[in-house]
Amino acid sequence: MSGILDAFKLDGKVALVTGSERGLGRGMAVALAQAGADIVGVTHTAEAPETAAAIEATGRKYVHVQANLLSIEPIEGVVAKAVEAFGHIDILVNNAGVQSRHKAADFPRSDWNYVIDVNMNAVFFLCQEVGKRMLAQGKGKIINIASLLSFQGGLTVPAYAASKGAVAQFTKALANEWASQGVNVNCIAPGYMDTEMNTALKADATRSSQIMARIPAGRWGKPEDMVGAAIYLASSASDYVNGTIITVDGGWMGR
Repeated sequence: MSGILDAFKLDGKVALVTGSERGLGRGMAVALAQAGADIVGVTHTAEAPETAAAIEATGRKYVHVQANLLSIEPIEGVVAKAVEAFGHIDILVNNAGVQSRHKAADFPRSDWNYVIDVNMNAVFFLCQEVGKRMLAQGKGKIINIASLLSFQGGLTVPAYAASKGAVAQFTKALANEWASQGVNVNCIAPGYMDTEMNTALKADATRSSQIMARIPAGRWGKPEDMVGAAIYLASSASDYVNGTIITVDGGWMGR
């Protein structure tokens, strides 16, 4: 008789993780491998040796695919390479994201398009391309990475807030269509994380102090703080969870 912990095992599963070369993406990719999944890591870099080494150390297989998600053109090829390598995709983690900080009155149009293309368009069309295959399989798990700015406007990041608001909403829209067909679509919304994307924010003494004052946990988040939610949403333990946004924020949204 299997126990509850067996529901969190990912043996025999294949996970496609974007932005897996560093930060939150690497942390989640390695954790999924530790839970039993083989990993397809999609990055804009030619290689991701640290991710590859960490995943292979778990005994799982790792395939790297280089793609620039600034355009949706590579998406079909990315998914095809994953299927060629493993035969199927069971889990999609849409983690890749970019940031640009400017006051709204001065926000460059080129930066707006850059953020929207990577954070919103690529995420939706990866959901679409992988989702088609999951629907044909009759099962699958899609985990989109949202943000606290899926709920709030933030400061000097209007494009990022717009993109993450959109991710939260189309996650719900996809869940409404696909839940009855065995495909779970959900979000994780990380709080303020100590990653490369937030280096400039942490270096701003005034803003960093304001952020810390609101976090009940009293610290910035780390990549390892994301892995519990990721394993849960990737596993059969979450089979009745659809269109949900799980915040991993140290209590920020409860303040």
